[in-house]
Amino acid sequence: MQFDNRTEVRRTYRKRAKHYDFTASLYNLIGFRIHHYRRQAVNAVQLQSGDTVVEIGCGTGLNFPLLEALEAKVGTQGKIIGVDLTDAMLEQARQRVNKHGWANVELIQQDATTFDFPSGIDGIISSFALSLVPELDVIIHNGYKALKPDKRLAILDLKMPSNWLAKLWPLVKPTVEPFAVTDELVARKPWLLMREAMESRFDNMEWRDLYLGFAYIALGTR
Repeated sequence: MQFDNRTEVRRTYRKRAKHYDFTASLYNLIGFRIHHYRRQAVNAVQLQSGDTVVEIGCGTGLNFPLLEALEAKVGTQGKIIGVDLTDAMLEQARQRVNKHGWANVELIQQDATTFDFPSGIDGIISSFALSLVPELDVIIHNGYKALKPDKRLAILDLKMPSNWLAKLWPLVKPTVEPFAVTDELVARKPWLLMREAMESRFDNMEWRDLYLGFAYIALGTR
C-alpha cells in the first residue's frame, strides 16, 4: 500500500493551527534556531523587485514576518503566493496578511502535488512541509518547470543525521511527533528522496546540513 498521510496531516494541523506559531517557537529552547534557518532559506532565493514567489506549505504565515523583508524585495509590483493543504492554517495566514495589509499576497488551499505553478515564476520556497508529502518529487518537478532560467527553489526541512547522532531519534521523536512526523514517515527517509529529486532536476544544486544534521537547506538553481 502506498504511504499516504494526508488525512493525518490535515487533522494534526487543523488541531494545532491556532497555537502553531507559539509551539514552533519552542524549538529555540533546544538551540534549534528556527527563525534564523527560515531567514537563510528566504535569503537563498535571491528575489528582486517585481518578482513572483511561491511558498509551498505556507501554513499560518509564520514566514510572513520574514516575508515582510521578502516583500520589500519583490515590492508592490511583485507577488507572494502561499499554498497550503489545511484550511485552519490558511485562516491564520489570512489573519496575518490582513493585519499587515499585504495586498500582493495570494493564499491558495490545495494539495501541493496538484498545484498548478504559474509559469515563469522567480522563486519557490518551502519550510518544514515537503517531508510530509509522499510525492515530493512531483512538486520539485513541477516547480522546476515553472521557474525562469537562473531562478531558485529553496527547501528547508528536517532529516536524520547520517552518523551516530541518528541513534538519538527516540529522544528527538517527542519534539516532532506533534507535527505529524511519525516513525513511518522517518522510515521513508524523505530527505534522501528530496536530494534525489533535486539532483535529478537541477544541474546546480546545493545542500547544507543544519543543527548537527537534523535539518537541511536544499537549494536548486534552474
